[in-house]
Amino acid sequence: MSAVAPPPAPDTAADDGSGVASAEARGTATLVRAPRRLRRALGWVLVSALLLVVAAAGLLLTAPSPTQRDALDPERPGPGGMQALAQILRQQGVSVDVVRSRADAAARLDAHTTLVMSDPYTLSEAAVTELTDAASDIVLISPSSRMLRMLQLGTYGSPSSPPTAEADCEVPAFAHVGTIAPGQLFLPDPDVTACFGDATDGAAVLISEHDGARRAVVDGAALFTNEHLAENGNAALGLGMLGAQPHVVWYVPSYEDSDRTDIDVPKSLADLTPGWVTPVIVLGMITALLAAAWRGRRFGPLVAETLPVTVRASETMLGRARLTAKAADAAHAADALRAGTISRLAARLGLPARADPAAVADAAADRIRVDRAGARALLTGLLPGSDAELVPYARRLAELETAVENAVRIERSTP
Repeated sequence: MSAVAPPPAPDTAADDGSGVASAEARGTATLVRAPRRLRRALGWVLVSALLLVVAAAGLLLTAPSPTQRDALDPERPGPGGMQALAQILRQQGVSVDVVRSRADAAARLDAHTTLVMSDPYTLSEAAVTELTDAASDIVLISPSSRMLRMLQLGTYGSPSSPPTAEADCEVPAFAHVGTIAPGQLFLPDPDVTACFGDATDGAAVLISEHDGARRAVVDGAALFTNEHLAENGNAALGLGMLGAQPHVVWYVPSYEDSDRTDIDVPKSLADLTPGWVTPVIVLGMITALLAAAWRGRRFGPLVAETLPVTVRASETMLGRARLTAKAADAAHAADALRAGTISRLAARLGLPARADPAAVADAAADRIRVDRAGARALLTGLLPGSDAELVPYARRLAELETAVENAVRIERSTP
């Protein structure tokens, strides 16, 4: 038995001998191939775009974003950053340069520049002295005891006890600040002006002016961060302290700019990763791309085959047999064999195609004159569960079918 595919549809553009129909057919084939090439090209474009998106996502994940910067950073938009104060200074005409190298900061300093920085804990005293000596105007927004001592401003006092405080000092820049809610208070040294407090209990701002040089300190974490800048007169205080000069150099200390050997630099994931990991990852990505191009490419259009195509039934049978053998499901194979036997017996015995298996078993037993119970057990009973049971079961089905075939043939040949 063989399966025959349907014949091809008649060609409505048959050639009349002039070659016009052939030209039209070639044009149609070209139009068909063009969209296929376009779709293939679009597929590669989409793959390339996907790779670019993945690469960009990797760069964004590995590169530090402004929200990941340290606290008091003028480029950090989070609650602990000071981006809002830097933007307000720029809006008031003050140019703000954010630097992360002390050499770069020293190169930008002049008589009309304010050096703003938090505690440079990563620098040695010699590096701090070299930097501060180059600046005529310094504002510390997060000082330490070391910086207070080096700049001769004072010492730490107790945290602020009154909820708000006014300037109470003769500094023109603070005349319109109003009240603030200070955080850390400082005790001034002699000849140091204390604002927003007093010299006895502590003040929120200390200012020292000698020979045209100004040194000021304030707890910026409680007043100038994005979270607290809009409270009370904090914004006005920030403008008065940081906007005294037309140019601000905002130095942000970091471990990368450190000259100290007695501090432990935190290790990043890149520092802890062995050097061979990155080349292996890159090599793996290249291998994956080459494998995709090798296994996923098309070797050309499909080969046209003349219709109809005849497929042997034995090929289908062998294919299903291999699938059944690979599945190792004896019960399923036995059920298929029994279904085929019942269908053929029903046809031989003149029964409907969907006849009950028990009726087919009774008719077969009557025709070959055997016990009905044995035929019913064979066609309706339990299926074998192993290959060892499947072989004799298949043999018994074949014997039953052969016996019925012989009986029917004898009846038809008997006059």
